[in-house]
Parts: sequence; structure tokens; C-alpha cells
Amino acid sequence: MEILKLEAIIEAILFTMGDCVELSKIAAAIEHDEETTKKIIHNMMDRYESEERGIQILELENSFQLCTKREMYEYLIRIAKQPKKHILSEVLLETLSIIAYKQPITKLEIEKIRGVKCDHAVNKLVEYNLVCEVGRLDAPGRPLLFATTQEFLRCFGVQSIEDLPMVNQEQFEDFKAEAEEEVQLRLDI
Repeated sequence: MEILKLEAIIEAILFTMGDCVELSKIAAAIEHDEETTKKIIHNMMDRYESEERGIQILELENSFQLCTKREMYEYLIRIAKQPKKHILSEVLLETLSIIAYKQPITKLEIEKIRGVKCDHAVNKLVEYNLVCEVGRLDAPGRPLLFATTQEFLRCFGVQSIEDLPMVNQEQFEDFKAEAEEEVQLRLDI
């Protein structure tokens, strides 16, 4: 195998694994002995250093790791500080709308409405700062209550929960009938 192909394979291995990879494992993957593999990696290290690249290969106790050069950290910090855009899947939007219209609400109440577990969805919404814990229900087990945040209002362009669009009662009845049919289908299976 030509040297450029071997280097590409080693680079892919180190990039994909993220952590340190033992020399013996790299050598086995490229089907070469450890000494030859180490020489190839050292040549790559020298080239990365001389080419003004943002990455480097570190050698740590007979293992190698691909990582960012220290002088690039400030740029990574700039990127990390930028606000993230969160994508709301159908599941998240459905869960968020239930919370928005029924708040404060427990996970169990959300699950009764949706018919499925909602732990992941609620946790994601909390992570995105669209929903927060607002207390505990005065009931056995004292379950957490969830409500929307000011960030939710900002993101959806409303000043208060009262500004949320009202659900058309006719549409509501249609949705309710569809949900009941779906539940009945599940029970019949």
C-alpha cells in the first residue's frame, strides 16, 4: 500500500477514535509492523507541525492521539460561546406544546396525553432552556412540575402564555377522536 494511503488510514483512525489509540492496534489495522507504523506516524507529526495546520498528533505512552493545537484554543472558545440553534423534532414540539398549554404539568400527565414516555423530550427542552422545573406537586412522590421559560416566549415571539393561539374547539375534538382511535388500535393489537 502506498504511503499516502497508509497516512490517510491512520488519520481516519485517529480522527474517528478521538482518544489515544495504541500503536499495536494501528499497526494491525494497516497490516504493518509497529516500527514502520511508528515511522509513518512520526513523519505525519512532522508534516502537521511544518504545514501550519490546526491539528497535531500527540504520542502518549506508545499510543497516538489526533488533537487540536494549543494556539487554536481561543478560536474554539469563540465558536463554543456562540449561541446554539436547537432543532425541535416533532416529539419535542408536541411535548413543548403540551407543557405550554397545560402548565404547570408533571411528566406523568404529559405521558398520559402523549401515550409514551417523555423523559428524553422533557430533558432536552430543559437543556434548551425552553422548559424549567417550577416546583413539586403536592401528591405522593412529590413529582416535579414543568412550565415554559422566558426563553420560550422569546423564541416563539409571544409576550405571555395568554398570547398563545387558542385551539379551535372543533379541531380539538377531531384531535381527541384521532387520539382515542389510536389508543384503541394499540389496545386491539
